[in-house]
Amino acid sequence: MDTLFYIAAKIAWFLIRPDSVILLLLVLGLWLLARGRQRWGMRLAGAGAGLLVLLALLPLGGLLLRPLEAAYPPDPSVTEVAGIIVLGGAEVDDVSAHWGQPNVNEAGDRFLAGIALADRFPDAIVAFAGGSAYLAGPVVEADLAGAIFTSAGVDPSRLRLEGRSRNTAENAVNALGVLGAEAQGTWLLVTSAYHMPRAVETFCAAGWTGLVPWPVDHRTRGAGRALGWNLAENLRDLNTGVKEWIGRIGYRVTGRGVSPDTAPGCLAQP
Repeated sequence: MDTLFYIAAKIAWFLIRPDSVILLLLVLGLWLLARGRQRWGMRLAGAGAGLLVLLALLPLGGLLLRPLEAAYPPDPSVTEVAGIIVLGGAEVDDVSAHWGQPNVNEAGDRFLAGIALADRFPDAIVAFAGGSAYLAGPVVEADLAGAIFTSAGVDPSRLRLEGRSRNTAENAVNALGVLGAEAQGTWLLVTSAYHMPRAVETFCAAGWTGLVPWPVDHRTRGAGRALGWNLAENLRDLNTGVKEWIGRIGYRVTGRGVSPDTAPGCLAQP
């Protein structure tokens, strides 16, 4: 069932992601124009082109990302920490496999925070959850994470690496299974700020307790950013925001995510 959900989610997202919709409008519009359907061809192609221009000028993705990133404050106050768990997604597995060394993407702040927290709390366990975002990736994310942490000076005896999960729901369940009794106490949950609400709800649904959200990799900016021309970044942020909201709803509907308010003890008390 988990594999079926994983495949269905991948297919659905490919079809409804904003850049796919825009491309579909352009392709259908041009196809209709080529067949002499001028009215509908112009409408669809014009809609696709208009959306591209609008996205290039306006950071619309920020409207979706901002409430997600504001859900949990950065650098919360903590004292005693049993463990730190970093979620996968910052690794570039195919590039890492090609060059034979770990490579990270724009979410690399997850590793920076994990390394810094490992140094700040030297007695804490350092866990990582992530296998491959594909059915058969070239490398396992957990292997890359282990190499990154050990190269930064983290004692291998502190590491707990979970390398079978393919999404956030499996991160939560599989990591809890790997840690067992070690999952007790206060645990810092490290992931991108936009992803934190869904991650928290998923970990709560999986039965985690004592979590402290530690959001990093913020994408939104202050109000000073006005009109500009940045299609690539704006489209990326819109894709990310739409994916998170849809994923959050999908997880709630399928029971893979619950509100922390309905899971007593999931979040550590301040």
